Formats: sequence, C-alpha cells, structure tokens
Amino acid sequence: MKTHFIAIGGSAMHNLAIALKDKGYQVTGSDDAIFEPSKSRLEKKGILPQEMGWFPEKITPDIDAVILGMHAHQDNPELARAKKLGLKIYSYPEFLYEQSKNKTRVVIAGSHGKTTITSMILHVLNFHQKEVDFMVGAQLEGFDCMVKLTQDNDFMVLEGDEYLSSPIDLRSKFLLYQPNIALMSGIAWDHINVFKTFDDYIDQFRKFVASITAGGVLVYNEEDAEVVKVVENAENYFRKIPYKTPEYEINNGKVYLKTEMGDVPLSVFGAHNLLNLEGARHICRQLGIMDEDFYEAIMSFKGASKRLEKVEREDKGTLYKDFAHAPSKVKAAVKAFAEQFKNDKKYGFLELHTYSSLNPAFLEQYDHAMDGLEEAVVFYSEDALKIKRMEPISPEFIKEKFKNEKLRVFTNAEDLHAYWNTLDKTDGVYLMMSSGNFGGLDLTK
Repeated sequence: MKTHFIAIGGSAMHNLAIALKDKGYQVTGSDDAIFEPSKSRLEKKGILPQEMGWFPEKITPDIDAVILGMHAHQDNPELARAKKLGLKIYSYPEFLYEQSKNKTRVVIAGSHGKTTITSMILHVLNFHQKEVDFMVGAQLEGFDCMVKLTQDNDFMVLEGDEYLSSPIDLRSKFLLYQPNIALMSGIAWDHINVFKTFDDYIDQFRKFVASITAGGVLVYNEEDAEVVKVVENAENYFRKIPYKTPEYEINNGKVYLKTEMGDVPLSVFGAHNLLNLEGARHICRQLGIMDEDFYEAIMSFKGASKRLEKVEREDKGTLYKDFAHAPSKVKAAVKAFAEQFKNDKKYGFLELHTYSSLNPAFLEQYDHAMDGLEEAVVFYSEDALKIKRMEPISPEFIKEKFKNEKLRVFTNAEDLHAYWNTLDKTDGVYLMMSSGNFGGLDLTK
C-alpha cells in the first residue's frame, strides 16, 4: 500500500508513518518544518523528506491513502492536488480506525489522565508479553515507537483525544474510533479555541459515549460529577464499570497501594495517578489481566514522558517536569507534589502559552491552582500574545485570577532565567509545568 503524509513531522504523524513503514507500506511525506526527535527518527527509517516545503508533484494517482495532519492548512497545495485527483484522504484518527476496524478497540478518553492511563495499560501488557496494537501520545520506556499496527493482533489500545481530527474534518478525534471498550477519566473544559462553551466541550463526550458499540463496556471515574452525568444520561446500551481513588499511604517518601494482596510499592505518586492506576486496572481486567498480575507489573511503571517525570540534574537537585497546562492538570500536579514532599520547600513553575491558557475568560479556572507551594511562579511571553493576536495581560491580572498574591509573574524569558539562576536547586524540590520549555530553560543544570 502506498501512503503519503501531509505534515509528516508531527509528534503523532511521524509515529504513524514509522509504524506503516515497519508494516511494509510504501511511505512518503512532506512538511514545512520538522524538529527533533521526529527528524532523526524519520531519517533512520529512510522516510525523512529531502527538503522542506509542499510539493504537489509528490501527489500521484497511484497513492492509495493521503493522511492529513492538523499542522497543514485547508489551502495546502498537496491537499488541493489530492482532491483534484480524487484520492482517498484520511485524517490521522480516521486512518487508525481503518487499520483497526476488524479488531477489538479499547479507547481511553478524558480531559486529563488519558496518556498516563494508556501508558499504564501498555506497560502492564508489555510486562506480561501480551501483544496488542496501540497508539499513545507520549514516549514510554520499553517502546521504540508509540504507534504499532499489525495484521495479527486482536486488540488495539488507543489514546482518545477530543481535539479536531484534521483541517477538513472538524470532528473530535475520538469520535472516529467506535470503541468496543472505553474509559472516561474526567471532564474539565479545555481547547477553548475550538469549543467556545463548556457545554459544547461536554457534548463531545456525550457523542463519544454514544459511539460505544452495542453491548460494549465503559469504565468511568465515578468521582467526576460531569462524567457521571454523561454516563447516566446515555441512551445506548453498554456495560458500566465505575472506579474511584484506591486506598494508599506514603511511608518515607514511598507510595504504597493498599490491596487485598497486601501493600504494593509504586514508583509514581499523587492521588490523581492512583486514580489513573485504578482505571487502568479495570481496563486490563477486560483484556484478561488478573489483579495479581496487574499489581506485579505496575510496580515498575515510572510514568509517561513529561508526566511528573523526574529530571536528572548535574547538582542532584530534586526536579520534576509535568506536561500540565490546563487548570485541572495543574491543580492535580501541584496537589500530588505537595502531598509527596510535604516536609520540603516546594517551588512550582507554570508556563502559560497555549491559546486556552492565555484566554482571559479561561484564566478564571486557575483559581488557587498554585496553592500548597512555598514559591510559585507563572511565566508567559508578551511576544507570544502578540503572535497569537491576543490582548496584553498584566501580571496583576494573573495574580488576581490565580488568587495568589505571593505569585511571581514573569513576562519575558530573560527575567525568568535570571531568577532561576539565583536559586539553589539543592534547597527544596521543584515542579516545572509546561507543554513548552520556559523560553529555552535547561532543567538539567
């Protein structure tokens, strides 16, 4: 099968390209910019475009599938050529469904926790050498590529994202998967640039539940009121399995899960991660993994990339980085950090740089998000606001919305870096929350 990727360099797209190459497909692609690690990984497989840009001549009548990434625009010249030739154009999730429509599809959805839960499930299956196809949005220890597609595996585990499928397909990605087994971890308004009201956002999850195949299974977080409402109001037929935060304790900085089989030591911390773990356990049960085997495997799970991930520093200081940027994720990460390191001085840094996080209306949801930290810092770039054509935001406005008068607010990278350099990183513990890089801050030094 001959496939062509428009915007092959994306974090998700390049993994799919590699998976198809490994499956024996003929793969080509284009992009106007490709960064590491995508660049090296595509080059290693021999599918890195020779030059950057869009080339309509690459779109030939013998292409079986054109896969369109979100990074491309509706007026992309390669897309126009593919339409003119009448080629089959797939969004990323649409193509994944085509690859898995004859398998049992397991879809992990939710505003927060879905990457970690999917990673936990894959870790357990990998530990017990259970082969499944999969797609997950973060790098996971023990896996070379975060997409796997085969002819033979019976199951496919998919991280289900509620964001748009492609520039020409404005459906939420997870609506294309039609799960046989699903999980919903929580609902907290996100992607405000696409879903203008909270009800519009919730409606994506209503549609997701409605897309579960007849007689399927939904594992859901019964501690989330919005999730419970969506589940209770669903009209289609499926089996409902609720889960909640399990009992645990912290002894000498180590988290122990309380189970019928005794205390299970874990390598992750935070109540939200214990809740994620419980959801993963119920999904693994559906895949034939008994609880005893689940606990044996989960002890060695160290977390998904950038999810309370410990950074090895030259000075041996204690620093964790987390992808958290949405309010619910920030609050969960800070709460976990405060609980885990209650006897240490805690520093927390948050970078606001997504469209949603810089929206004045959305900022209301960050109230008290940084409470529990002795030193709390928020950074956002005034230049980023200009690029996004957004109105200026004052540091005073940020402090007001976070309801934290002690909050330090920086609006340019130079000042942030200067403050960072004054700190003794071996004094206290540090939590760095961003889907960016704090203006190029090196967290290892």
